[in-house]
Amino acid sequence: MYRGVNRGLQRRSKKLEYHHVSIDEKAIGKGHEYITVLSDEQTGVVIGAVQGRKKVSVDKLCSEWLTKSQRSKVQTVCTDMWDAFIYGAKTYFKNAKHCHDHFHIIGYLNKAVEKVRKREVKKYEELKGTKYIFLKDHDKLTEEQRVKFEIINKINYEVAKAWQVKENFRDIQFKQSENKAFSLFMRWRRHAITCNIPEITAVVEMFDRHMKGIINAIECGSTNARAERINGAIQELKTIGRGYANPQNFINAILFFHGDLDVFPR
Repeated sequence: MYRGVNRGLQRRSKKLEYHHVSIDEKAIGKGHEYITVLSDEQTGVVIGAVQGRKKVSVDKLCSEWLTKSQRSKVQTVCTDMWDAFIYGAKTYFKNAKHCHDHFHIIGYLNKAVEKVRKREVKKYEELKGTKYIFLKDHDKLTEEQRVKFEIINKINYEVAKAWQVKENFRDIQFKQSENKAFSLFMRWRRHAITCNIPEITAVVEMFDRHMKGIINAIECGSTNARAERINGAIQELKTIGRGYANPQNFINAILFFHGDLDVFPR
């Protein structure tokens, strides 16, 4: 596999153009070890991967896996709100719009909803066992879950209000003009703040600090959907391999299976 990946990387053209890229992380094991993955949003191909997720890792990923010419042709860079990834997007892709994609934004809101539920479950017994009712798409709820949700919603617990804030963001249609994107975000923000739920307010404050990236995402319609599918495929590799003690072996396997490389001898 190492020889195959080396062959494939030598054969990969430096003239390939990537217009929409994502920077994301993947845990190596159960601890705090990570690899950072650069992928092509349009094809789902892994462009490169490095050990770690700090600035030094992002420097290596962006400078070594793409040439300066390739980086200059990138139009959008999708990341979550991790500082090192934001740094990489702004430092190495100066011609691109930096976006915080829909998937990660909803992820932050989902975590806030679950925090509200955990707080309220201490007072209200009926909220026990309802975690996935507020996380699942509502068209995928069982009839029993649907009935339980309607009861909770009518009682108007804070968790139901927090869930509605999250759903309101999900309803925002991406691919808008810049002015419309700003207007949609501010309308959502006003409603979120008026709910006066501490966990939601904390997320809104975080979004305020990263507003430009969120509005860029709404404007460009940028999403990490393919990157998240790649994440799933990488997780499958980790499961099949029963974990990787050596991070470089893990990176090598990712590139072998998902780097779209010409790996075979001629």
